[in-house]
Amino acid sequence: MLNFYKLKWNRYMCYEDGIGVVEVILILVVLISLVLIFKENITDLVNDIFKTIATNAKKV
Repeated sequence: MLNFYKLKWNRYMCYEDGIGVVEVILILVVLISLVLIFKENITDLVNDIFKTIATNAKKV
């Protein structure tokens, strides 16, 4: 019976399903390139948001 659980444990530990390093690197490359492409748009959007927050904070 103990060998059965050892075998199950070894199979569980050797089971390789999930995200690998290559996939994570590719996702990061895509995200970084999107940020670089839309850098100006993102900066304008963030500045507008902070202006709105500052304006509404003065009203309170």
